[in-house]
Amino acid sequence: MVETAPLNSRPFVFDTEFDDAGSVVRPSAFRPTKRAYMPAEVEALVAQARLEAREAALAEIESLSAMALSAIGQAVAMAAPALNQVAHQHREHAADLALAAARVIAAAALDHLPTGPLQSALETLGQEIDASPRLVVRASGLDEAARNRIQALCIDSGFSGLVAFRDDPSLPVAAFQLEWADGRADFDPAAAADRIATALRSALAAEAGHAESLDHGGQH
Repeated sequence: MVETAPLNSRPFVFDTEFDDAGSVVRPSAFRPTKRAYMPAEVEALVAQARLEAREAALAEIESLSAMALSAIGQAVAMAAPALNQVAHQHREHAADLALAAARVIAAAALDHLPTGPLQSALETLGQEIDASPRLVVRASGLDEAARNRIQALCIDSGFSGLVAFRDDPSLPVAAFQLEWADGRADFDPAAAADRIATALRSALAAEAGHAESLDHGGQH
């Protein structure tokens, strides 16, 4: 038996069909390979190649941009807790600095006008003490002029009872205690400053906890 090697070239096939009248019923599917191009065709092919290359480059750029944005988002998400911690520490330091400055300013103001808080308290408590027969004022370092101002202020507030002064050297400057039949009021600058600092730190801690919960929620 003799084996023949397969042909590398395709033999010509005449596959055009005609009818009885000689008209073409089905044209041939054979299309010869085009080996020569007109200059206009070359320019069109070059333009098409350039367009396809540009579209491919833009698609690659968009893909790289999306990958870069994703990497940036992951980096920001990883850095967010540290940034929040730094911001929280900055707020704490700023609050401590503001409190320190406020203490210095308040101390200077109270040294200049030590009876200022007492006068403000009497103005606020005017309606509560006006019906009391006696008001006891405990403070330190009240001279005669200061006592006269306090008595005049009590009268202006509508208090017509007896004002009794008790000197208490243990009280700091501008601190006082008021006692009347139905109540009591006191003021200590240092204690007031501590309460303000505690409230501020509590607010900062609550804000830090809220930010931390948001970070955890964003990670889920």
